[in-house]
Amino acid sequence: MMMAAASQPTTSATTDVLPYTIVIGLEVHVQLLTRTKLFCGCSTAFGAAPNTQTCPVCLGLPGSLPVMNHEAFILAVRAAKALSCRIAEFTKWDRKHYFYPDLPKGYQISQFDLPFSSDGKLLVCDSKGRFAPRTVGIVRVHLEEDAGKSIHDESTGCADSRIDLNRTGVPLMEIVTQPDLRSPQEARAWLNELKLLLVYLKVSDCNMQEGSLRVDANINLHIPLPDGRIAKTPIVEIKNVNSFRSVERALLYEASRQWDEFNHTHAEIGSSPKQTRGWDDPAGVTRAQRHKEESSDYRYFPEPDLVPVTVSETELSLMTSAQGETPALLRSRLESQWSISAYDADVLVNQGIAFVGYFERLATILSDGKSASNWMQQDVMRMLNENTVAIESFPVRAEGLAALIAQVSSGAFDTSRARDIFSEMVKTGRSAAEVAASMGIADVGDDELMSLCRELVACNPKIVADVKGGKEQAAAGLLGQAKKKNPNVNPGKVRQLCLELIRAM
Repeated sequence: MMMAAASQPTTSATTDVLPYTIVIGLEVHVQLLTRTKLFCGCSTAFGAAPNTQTCPVCLGLPGSLPVMNHEAFILAVRAAKALSCRIAEFTKWDRKHYFYPDLPKGYQISQFDLPFSSDGKLLVCDSKGRFAPRTVGIVRVHLEEDAGKSIHDESTGCADSRIDLNRTGVPLMEIVTQPDLRSPQEARAWLNELKLLLVYLKVSDCNMQEGSLRVDANINLHIPLPDGRIAKTPIVEIKNVNSFRSVERALLYEASRQWDEFNHTHAEIGSSPKQTRGWDDPAGVTRAQRHKEESSDYRYFPEPDLVPVTVSETELSLMTSAQGETPALLRSRLESQWSISAYDADVLVNQGIAFVGYFERLATILSDGKSASNWMQQDVMRMLNENTVAIESFPVRAEGLAALIAQVSSGAFDTSRARDIFSEMVKTGRSAAEVAASMGIADVGDDELMSLCRELVACNPKIVADVKGGKEQAAAGLLGQAKKKNPNVNPGKVRQLCLELIRAM
């Protein structure tokens, strides 16, 4: 049954103090990083011509039988363990029945009452301090196959719908959280942390543009009433969100819409069914789609063509032995090992494994984590963005950048000149020494620099008098003159030497 779309809410959900509590739970579908589908040998590669990556199994043809992809199960277990889930010793497959044009079998192979994992958690923090750390419980992580894709073209003025079954049977891992999130901002941050974890584990590429990660968000409001009771609005599931920013925007809108609706109808859980609403990103609104189905509507029953899966402790250890460092552990280690702030560690880790590897090589050569972190965040990231290049293809190796930073530390170049040199290193791939020579940038010797500073002090009695009168900032007037006489001088050194000469007068 379709419902009329709600009007634009008049109450903002972004104010600091709200007359309600927002309660959010997420359902995240993640495509696993396998070469073949969950129950057949068809390719999972993205971008193939429609309906070219199919076979009798994923098309659901009579007589075809599924066989479980063992690699998909290993990747899913690895992710579930990183999410602190309990791995079941015995798990089975179920048929979830529903009709949709891109579901050729008329059912989806999924997991119902005995998922392979449950009872997990993932901590979400905000290095900028916008919200307090929160541990979000995970109800379950289970495996299922994907459906196909319906393609609707209305550009000709009449509906033209086509079906691409390439995605049918692609292995999905569904992660269902407890309703522990309390703001759209927290939800977005938690999704970012989840994505980072899965990418670090090499479980998924989490590319939302290619459909590798999809989010359904469940939201309702808990509203304190004058009599002390808490009213709970009907739960709404939001679909069709194609970015984490859209998740945040959709939840902000829906919270306001539910508040307005409650003030008009006073509808609560139980008096109105759960509703599915789609997110219209250009319009910035959610639109009613249908009432939410219950599990009984899907007529679950055990999948007769697949045997249950058992996992021993030995097998579990083998599956997770190559798990590697999680983002949370990596942040903590970078903070302690390289004496950088939590914020700096967060920025570095969020750029990915290869970026952190470059930072650690740079910090090791310099024996200075802070300088390495500053250059990575300010200059390396800027160059990567300007040149649209990944750190793996960055033309300046950590050793080359370390040589440049060492010259800045020794006073050979000031930071401004060093950045000019660095930009040219990125363009040409040449070393700092080669670039400096080609640009006519040379280190100014101590004797030459002292001679220049004596000349500046002698020629500027007014500045000398101001400095001796307690206005040290007046020495800045000497720096421009120094750069005109010799563009290679280090302004910091000039200022220091001139002040020393004036104090000694």
